[in-house]
Amino acid sequence: MADRDPSEILDRAAQDAVARQDAAPASPTQRQGGRTLAAGVAVLASIIGLLALAWLILFITKGRFLKPTFERIASANTERQVRVGGDFQFYLNPINLKFVAERLTVSNPEWATKPDLFDAERIEMNGATVPFIFGTRRINWLNLANGRVDLEWDKQAKRNTWTFGDPNVPGKPLDLPVIRRAIVTGTEVRYRDPKMLLTADIKVDTIKAADTRFAEDVRFKGGGTLRNRPFTLTGGLLSPNETVTGGRNQIVLHVEGARTVADISGTLPAATQIEGADLKLAVRGFNLANLFDLLGVAIPETRNYRFTSNLTKADGAWRFTRLNGRFGASDLAGAMTITMPNDRLMIDADLKSNSVDIIDVGPFVGYDPERLEAQGAKGTIERVNGTPRLLPDAPLRIEAIRNFDAHVNYAVRDIRAPNLPVSNVVLTLDLDRSLLKLSPLTFDMAGGKLASDIAINARGRPVQTDYDIRLSPTPMGRLLKGWGVEESGTSGTIKARVQMKGEGDTVRESLATSDGRIAVILPAGSFWTRNIQLSELDVGTFITKMWEGKLKKPVEINCGLIAFTVRDGVATADPILIDTDKNVMLGRGVFSFKDESLDLKFRADSKKFSLIAGQSPVGINGYFAAPGFSVISPELLARGGVGVGLGALVSPLAAVLAFVDVGDAKSAACGPVLAGAKASAQRTTKGKPRDDVGTGRPKKG
Repeated sequence: MADRDPSEILDRAAQDAVARQDAAPASPTQRQGGRTLAAGVAVLASIIGLLALAWLILFITKGRFLKPTFERIASANTERQVRVGGDFQFYLNPINLKFVAERLTVSNPEWATKPDLFDAERIEMNGATVPFIFGTRRINWLNLANGRVDLEWDKQAKRNTWTFGDPNVPGKPLDLPVIRRAIVTGTEVRYRDPKMLLTADIKVDTIKAADTRFAEDVRFKGGGTLRNRPFTLTGGLLSPNETVTGGRNQIVLHVEGARTVADISGTLPAATQIEGADLKLAVRGFNLANLFDLLGVAIPETRNYRFTSNLTKADGAWRFTRLNGRFGASDLAGAMTITMPNDRLMIDADLKSNSVDIIDVGPFVGYDPERLEAQGAKGTIERVNGTPRLLPDAPLRIEAIRNFDAHVNYAVRDIRAPNLPVSNVVLTLDLDRSLLKLSPLTFDMAGGKLASDIAINARGRPVQTDYDIRLSPTPMGRLLKGWGVEESGTSGTIKARVQMKGEGDTVRESLATSDGRIAVILPAGSFWTRNIQLSELDVGTFITKMWEGKLKKPVEINCGLIAFTVRDGVATADPILIDTDKNVMLGRGVFSFKDESLDLKFRADSKKFSLIAGQSPVGINGYFAAPGFSVISPELLARGGVGVGLGALVSPLAAVLAFVDVGDAKSAACGPVLAGAKASAQRTTKGKPRDDVGTGRPKKG
């Protein structure tokens, strides 16, 4: 020991100390942490191992052993019978889900007309696993062979075949998974909607394209009926090769039927995804109402039309933008959106026209567009029991307007119409659960403005219509220019109001049952002498003024009222009274909205002495569509007979006495006239009730 080096002794001591420290036992905390970590690693390894084992088992077996489990779970969740009659595969390949089923059938609910909603000889799909776990249905590619799909609504349009679960649950819209690419062969799709009277049978096949940049085109063709009118359709999804990596599908669709041709082209985000589509629509046909029948809604009839529009679907709304085209001889542009708030169809539109032909307005109020197309303005007249009829008789499609709501703004810069100077039309249309309002409907006419509010209430039966039409002061010279009245020398104005309420499904019926009042007021102004004297048949004054060269000298109108009280569709003069500086013009009679007949008489009593005056009523008879005028009235013939008798008994000079007008007409108090008061409220300038304006009630018989 004494011979050993001291440094060796120290090194040995240090090594022994380190050894003792290494041999010291671990603390409890250290021992627990170690065990937890080890257990975690073991569990993770076990899970990974099990997943790997499961993946391996599924990959090797292709998941064929899951067939009974799949049928049981699918049948329970859908409350339908789901069966696989042949091979079944369900596994990860290698990451995406792979599904294969042969002779797969999914049954229909008991009320359906076909036993199965879906059956296919073979269906093969590749789906994204991660989106599938989180509830997103995305199919990368689909291979479907000899499939049959039955899509139908029940007769009440409450249930459909593709809404699974409780068969009494209201049907939901068809919601297909996103399919990026598909190969479909020998597959048929059947669609039935009894409420829309729509049936369609479509065959789908994939065509191998030889000379295009597309590898496969999914083509479809078929036909059906819409409201008992047949249609055909052809089209295709032109799937580019890069679709499987997120490319876009080109679509083309051509539809013909119900005298309508429609072409749609553009791109889809995916083969079955409309949301976000970028499409072009071109449609033409005989009547635009036929096209909207596809939606089960009613719009006004039109003449032949042609339109183009951009079309897309965003946030559940179909948007028609940059809409442009023509109907008849008129143009139309704007935008339209179709949505389904609260599962009820809603149409919003903002439209405008630069120029509208008056003939094209006819179908809007119920005239037959085919007759208008063939006959023009004459097409507004038809014969009923041998008499001409002018009022339109097309029924309001009550059931159709119950299916949707609408809000439409429409503006027209100019209306092309002979003898009717109309421009700057502004219309707001609102349809709210069968209550249709045209309010306001305004337009400029001959320097004045016509404003109206019309409400058609189809919530009950019979349909009730309220009319409130107002014409602001309008220059008579400009208004009547088209009928031969020149503006020079005529400074009089005219204003009017119509307030009526009627019942019925057509314009003719609502007017034929209407009650209310029509009043046309003429404030002070001037009118040509010729017009006044001709209405008076004052032959002496007329000839004198003609020889003196004063034919166009104006006669002053103090005030005037042409008013009718309407009872059950029959309008009675109440009153017709025009006071001028030379005479008082009076009218009696009725016209009827029931048969459109006219029976009115006008006469003029002079305020001044006239040697030769007819002073006999001028009759207006016939019908709205064919009015007649009677100048040689029975009263005038009677006075002529008296004149002949006096000439024979006394002297030829005495015959003139029968045509002398002593000029005793009673001037009118203009207050009641300008207020549009009824006949019973009219007074003379001396405040006495007038006894020459009738009672405002038709004579019996």
